[in-house]
Amino acid sequence: MALAIRGYAAQSATTPLAPHRFERREPRADDVVIDILYCGVCHSDIHQARNEWGGSHYPMVPGHEIIGRVAAVGEQVTGFKPGELVGVGCMVDSCQHCDACAQGLEQYCKEVATFTYNSTDRRDGLPTYGGYSERIVVSDKFVLRVPDGLDPKSAAPLLCAGITTWSPLRHWKIGKDHKVAVVGLGGLGHMGLKFAKALGAEVTLFTRSPGKEKEARRLGADHVVLSTDAKQMAAVAGRFDFILDTVPHQHDLNPYLSTLKLDGVHVLVGLVEPIDPPVHAGGLIFGRRALAGSLIGGIPETQEMLDFCAAHNIGADVEMIDIQQINEAYSRMLKSDVRYRFVIDLASLERQG
Repeated sequence: MALAIRGYAAQSATTPLAPHRFERREPRADDVVIDILYCGVCHSDIHQARNEWGGSHYPMVPGHEIIGRVAAVGEQVTGFKPGELVGVGCMVDSCQHCDACAQGLEQYCKEVATFTYNSTDRRDGLPTYGGYSERIVVSDKFVLRVPDGLDPKSAAPLLCAGITTWSPLRHWKIGKDHKVAVVGLGGLGHMGLKFAKALGAEVTLFTRSPGKEKEARRLGADHVVLSTDAKQMAAVAGRFDFILDTVPHQHDLNPYLSTLKLDGVHVLVGLVEPIDPPVHAGGLIFGRRALAGSLIGGIPETQEMLDFCAAHNIGADVEMIDIQQINEAYSRMLKSDVRYRFVIDLASLERQG
């Protein structure tokens, strides 16, 4: 029997999000049914709700930073039980048999992962709906344990903003004796600072905004460089082993590339558009530097990240909102008026009746 669900949805690219009732599938044998407590608000929710990337389908229930409690499990599920605190991130399924999936890198599934919303369930062909809702049904392979001691509110953004910055830091084996720079101080950037510092690196924030030094240091930065100041940029030429670039819009990468050491790596995690202005190839060749990209993270490394956060008392800095404030939150995000992630308290859905 399908589950009748309350949530908030975009009905088109131009209409505000509003209350919406829809159906979840009847739980399968390998499913976990989760009552949602909290859901983070990601900038990609705005992109998709407004069809800024193309390919949006409506009605759309956004949300892929989900924390909740297990309500029920299918007969084949052995790893979870009712009452446990769990999470669901950006994916709810993948092919499970390609090379990437075999490595626990489901985000790079050759047949394309099934995303938590605005995607199509690969088994029944129905649309997926996200965490701006009261309940979700997910394959047990894509459910994550929330460790004891981790604040569930601040854990929600870890499932996208957290893993997006953790995955490249781990892939490039960042640790002690590395000099790391983070470009941008937002939902992704503030997690990048925390993780790089906790991994033992010397951490610098690149920012275009004067006056962020105190805040950056609170989050783990050892140094702050104003990227619009030519003298400050010249002073860090050839300094960094690794740059984590969290900026989600087109920007000039060339000044940052010049701050990399020999064999340094500049990784893009926020930009999904063409690079503009173009990268000068000489900046790469004359230093054997690399420009790379990274997409969220697989299920095993996401669990690793959650466990690391619990062990090191790391969480996202969040501002709690009710679901009724979601359109205002979107407007504020577009003005960068949030430190550093909105999280919806889904108990507020009760007011809808």
